[in-house]
Amino acid sequence: MGKYQHEAQELLKAIGGKENVTAVTHCATRMRFVLADESKADVKTIENIPTVKGTFTNAGQFQVIIGNDVPVFYNDFTAVSGIEGVSKEAAKTAAKSNQNAIQRVMTMLAEIFTPIIPAIIVGGLILGFRNVLEAVGMPWLGQQVADGVKVFDADGNPAWNTITMVSPFWNGVNHFLWLPGEAIFHFLPVGITWSVSRKMGTTQILGIVLGICLVSPQLLNAYAVPDTDAATIASDWVWNFGSFTINRIGYQAQVIPALLAGLSLSYLEIFWRKRIPEVVSMIFVPFLSLIPAIILAHTILGPLGWTLGQALSTVVLAGLTGPFKAVFGAIFGALYAPFVITGLHHMTNAIDTQLIADAGGTGLWPMIALSNIAQGSAVLAYYFMNRHNEKEAQISLPAAISAYLGVTEPALFGVNVKYVYPFVAGLIGSGLAGLISTSLNITANAIGVGGLPGILAIKAQYWLPFTFAMAVAIAIPFVLTFFFRKAGILTKAEDEKLQAAQEAASVPSTVVDTPIQLISPLTGEARDLSQAIDPVFSSGVMGKGIVIDPSEGKLFAPVDGEVSVLFPTFHAIGITTSTGIELLMHIGMDTVGLEGKGFTAHVKQGHKVKAGDLLIDFDIAVIKAAGLVAETPIIVTNQTDFDTQVIGNLPRTITQGETILTITKN
Repeated sequence: MGKYQHEAQELLKAIGGKENVTAVTHCATRMRFVLADESKADVKTIENIPTVKGTFTNAGQFQVIIGNDVPVFYNDFTAVSGIEGVSKEAAKTAAKSNQNAIQRVMTMLAEIFTPIIPAIIVGGLILGFRNVLEAVGMPWLGQQVADGVKVFDADGNPAWNTITMVSPFWNGVNHFLWLPGEAIFHFLPVGITWSVSRKMGTTQILGIVLGICLVSPQLLNAYAVPDTDAATIASDWVWNFGSFTINRIGYQAQVIPALLAGLSLSYLEIFWRKRIPEVVSMIFVPFLSLIPAIILAHTILGPLGWTLGQALSTVVLAGLTGPFKAVFGAIFGALYAPFVITGLHHMTNAIDTQLIADAGGTGLWPMIALSNIAQGSAVLAYYFMNRHNEKEAQISLPAAISAYLGVTEPALFGVNVKYVYPFVAGLIGSGLAGLISTSLNITANAIGVGGLPGILAIKAQYWLPFTFAMAVAIAIPFVLTFFFRKAGILTKAEDEKLQAAQEAASVPSTVVDTPIQLISPLTGEARDLSQAIDPVFSSGVMGKGIVIDPSEGKLFAPVDGEVSVLFPTFHAIGITTSTGIELLMHIGMDTVGLEGKGFTAHVKQGHKVKAGDLLIDFDIAVIKAAGLVAETPIIVTNQTDFDTQVIGNLPRTITQGETILTITKN
């Protein structure tokens, strides 16, 4: 009888039986199901199974969090179910069957925009800072003077000097910062076409070249097109082929033309790869893919994409500024957080960018920032109610800070969605703040960091109303969270957890009460676990610990113990100590897809190890070449039994062998 045979049988029944499972696979912590009918899955029953730590749905997959024993559980599940597992990629492919056409398009947009988000964030911060420097008049800098006469605005109010007007240094800084700001947003099509090529598995350098061909200085800048008459374009900005001409129009900051052009390039390359012999493919495939894609971009797809982009921005702009703008704001404000849960929120980047290009600003971004703040306030209220519970406080306070700074996954997965009532409080507060935002026509001139820093991206004339909207996003969720808890509204999930904790506390513990210090298994930059990219780790749902971005590809044992789990692809390993501590180390994110490439294990499951023993060699270059990150969470998975404390301040550079964690019995 397998270790988890009984639990596997319970899970099979709870997900709707064998006939409801289209595909199943697993990673280092989760069972990943593609279900024929997800409504047949009894989530409550599943989460009550002792080995299950939680569930969530993402991109058509129903994921069940097991922990570092997931390979053993998976084997027992396939044994009792008779279902043959598939690869992770096959599961992803199968999962698409659970998505309709719109969901697939949204998922694709999200996957394309995700890799370029860091650049967009930096660009947003830069433009926000430049906004403060050059657009915000400050009374303490004095009134503007032109030709010896004081300047007043249209309403008769004094026009105050900006920082750039009175400071040569800051004027120079402002001018310098336009270099990266322009590189990020004006040349955004280059990033988009590259990301499309990366997503489609085609040649990325061709995507970059295509993007450059959309924003080349040889073309009329997209920002200058509205001010250039047709006659000038016909005479000065065309390629003349004698019998016909093609307009030499650039697509700076345009999203949809770049998407369409990038997709055309990728599909052409895939088409020719299948038909051209491999011996000459290096010559003909790039040529026959790139040149037609450039032609299509400047003749059909570019103009079509421009028209579609303008139509989309017009529709959204109508929602933001029309007679029902308040309703639009309330609905969008309330629904943004659920988008984050599904991972589809990145699609809004395309709309925001298009609005900025077409209308000179976006009303969506302020509501996104307000949604971040609202969810942060809800989890902050939860922290105040549970601040004497050290375990809950360690999750909720960092999650609140993270949400206030624009990253809501730790708040959502770690607290709000898990306990429901803070999540609902956040949705209500966000909806009200969104209503205020659209009613007052609050507009951002860039996108970037959400949360409280999002005010930097707001146009200066809207700072005061945005501050009011932020106050609503802070106060309403905070008060409602307290109210829901006191009134017992939507608190069933937390009540059941508290009851289970009380029952567990009444059972005598068999865990040895011995503090243990863990040494760092890696050399690199150590960060708080809440900074991990994967929200399952960053939220703390898998356990407490730390994340290290390694600079050397060697993983050592951080403590004496037994190798309890060694994943077949060697990207994850679990160690159990004699005192009952269960430790999981997961090298990189989504590295299971490498199928062991670049990984070499020096131990086997069941081996006894000493602190400092070499466990796994891994090639960081291989991980990064696959477009993945090498950051490695080191977590204690049985967090209900043990308290985990980080030694020293984070972030910091750490050397393998330094003490990093102290673990004591709860």
